[in-house]
Amino acid sequence: MLRKLTRRGLCGVKLVISDAHEGIKAAASKLPCVTWQRCRVHFMRIALAHAAKSGRRAVSAFFATAFAQEQPEGASQQRRSVADQVRPKLPKLATLMDDAEPDVLAYMTFRREHRAKLHSTNPIERLNGEIKRRTEVVRIIPNEAAITRLVSAILMEQSDEWAVQRARYMTLETMPLLSDVPITMLSAVPGA
Repeated sequence: MLRKLTRRGLCGVKLVISDAHEGIKAAASKLPCVTWQRCRVHFMRIALAHAAKSGRRAVSAFFATAFAQEQPEGASQQRRSVADQVRPKLPKLATLMDDAEPDVLAYMTFRREHRAKLHSTNPIERLNGEIKRRTEVVRIIPNEAAITRLVSAILMEQSDEWAVQRARYMTLETMPLLSDVPITMLSAVPGA
């Protein structure tokens, strides 16, 4: 998939955000100058499974203190402090936190104004869910062109939403701040 995107003109990738899927991590590691960020939301789900239901809210609040730090060093220090606090009662959780630190806090190396938008795969998961919801309603799709039109319409709506909700999503205006590589628009059709 990454090779196909590269052939279509993708360049200047600085960050790959995913769950801890080993194949995605391996593919991202082959791209030069790319940081891999473990989706914080997925990580939190796994981490909270190590805590008792009654303690999950407190553990979540502890984690939030690390994620709220302004500087990467402060986030790392706070993460260590939280891990040390939970270690006596929840050693597996503390070990998970220790092992995942570089992956979960990778977004902290980017500009502060972008960090809130870089730590999770939720925006793309929401988009995929919307495509699934809207295509399941149709039931019978007569041909490939029909599904392409339907999904394209959904993607255009999403693009409009992302453009309007500037505080929630990254915009084309803020992207050049991330890289020296000019923004390249990929063609909608492979090979076009």
